[in-house]
Amino acid sequence: MSPPAARPGADAAVAIEFCGLTLAHPVINGSGTFDAIAARRAFGAALVRDFPFAAFVSKTITLAPRAGNPAPRLWETAGGLINSIGLPNKGLDGYLAEDLPQLAELLGARADAAEGPVPLITNVMGSSAQEFSALVTACDERAEIAAIELNVSCPNVATGLDIGADPRQLAQVVGACRTATRKPLIVKLTPNTADVPACALAAQEGGADAVSLINTLRAMALAPGAGGERGPWLGGGTGGLSGPAIRAVALAQVSAVAARVAIPVVGMGGVQRVAHARDLLDAGATLVAVGTETFRDPVAAMRIAEDLRAQS
Repeated sequence: MSPPAARPGADAAVAIEFCGLTLAHPVINGSGTFDAIAARRAFGAALVRDFPFAAFVSKTITLAPRAGNPAPRLWETAGGLINSIGLPNKGLDGYLAEDLPQLAELLGARADAAEGPVPLITNVMGSSAQEFSALVTACDERAEIAAIELNVSCPNVATGLDIGADPRQLAQVVGACRTATRKPLIVKLTPNTADVPACALAAQEGGADAVSLINTLRAMALAPGAGGERGPWLGGGTGGLSGPAIRAVALAQVSAVAARVAIPVVGMGGVQRVAHARDLLDAGATLVAVGTETFRDPVAAMRIAEDLRAQS
């Protein structure tokens, strides 16, 4: 890890007010794309000193532990990456007991720096309003968590439909979560539906403080070979496409959602450099998230934030 000599502080020219949180700049991470605990083991004090993100979003947490999908889990495609990770995690109890203390210590270590501590946003996913509500209730009780992001790209156990693809279901889920916490609620929308702005509006009407988009696009890769016997390469069958290949889709959906709702929008999808972040901000986003690019350049977010600062 070879970060620049200094990261942007909470300069008035770039500092952002987001859902009651003051962020040093408008660049955060996409959930599941940066393992801060592993990064600290690798980079030590350098990560604390030069943390790349203005807020940190955890990987998705579910009520019960998940092992994730079988291998293979990744397929590199032209201009992007298809992942079929399957949201492996320790479950709610494991996250609260093991990961949360480590994340809180890492992010809180920024308190001695000019920028202050980095807010932690915990991403959760359930398959019903009851599951989401239980997850949010548990997160609400922990002062280390500044905000909660709802991953609504999971099928409902009763209907089989993605919760985030059905405005009525989505409003019910967000409403249940709203009664469970006073912390900021961010709804991470699915792009795999016909009317994303309608879903964003439903999230707002349910009580969301912000929406984030886009999540990955459903995609597939066939196993190498020839003939008609080729099956899916990925262990989960299909996966989610991210990276530069989805940038134009992200820009269109962020623009449409920002025009439809009054709450802040977090834009993401294919952000590699400052021009891509600026496009999303100009399309109506309040914050931008960097995801797949971090695999290539772990301090991409810092580079982009500094370039935004230079433009301000």
